[in-house]
Amino acid sequence: MTLVCKIELSQTDGITVTVINKDGKITQTMVFNGTSMVHTCKGDSDTSTITQTSDTITIDCKNFNVNAEAITCKSTKDTLHHADGTFDIDSTKKTTFTSAADTHVKVTSKLNMTAADIAATATSSAKVTAATTTINGDTKVSITGAQVDIAATATANLKGATVKVAASGLMNVEGGGITTVKGSITNIQGSLIKLG
Repeated sequence: MTLVCKIELSQTDGITVTVINKDGKITQTMVFNGTSMVHTCKGDSDTSTITQTSDTITIDCKNFNVNAEAITCKSTKDTLHHADGTFDIDSTKKTTFTSAADTHVKVTSKLNMTAADIAATATSSAKVTAATTTINGDTKVSITGAQVDIAATATANLKGATVKVAASGLMNVEGGGITTVKGSITNIQGSLIKLG
């Protein structure tokens, strides 16, 4: 392989270094013009470019790969990661997301979360809002709190093969209109029963 190498010096255009590989159809250039440094590698079908000015470094290429034992990226202001295609974050060990302010997650279609165990904790309040909300446990669903309020603006239904409502103290069952207690066999028991 024979390379053609050129160095051009100009008081107005700066320095241009060119390496031409005719066999591989690759041309490499470095241009220093007093304002920017431009490194270009042009092949038969693709071109990659690194442009550096006093405040900006821009890399244009088809594929960008970084391999290192440890990588730290830090910005004193904003950071943006954007992909027109698929965006993947993968780790073989623990993954942590931390923010000193609010965190927003927004998707235009579905948001799926899958794990062996999921724990969500809020020190103040937690709220889940949707047009339709479903909580499903294949084995058991437990709702626990010092005070539990279940309210519906229209109809509230509680249904099961066996339904048990128990209170260790006082229990009130009230209806603003007609209240119906119905069963094929209905038992009302107590040491004192008052009707009316």
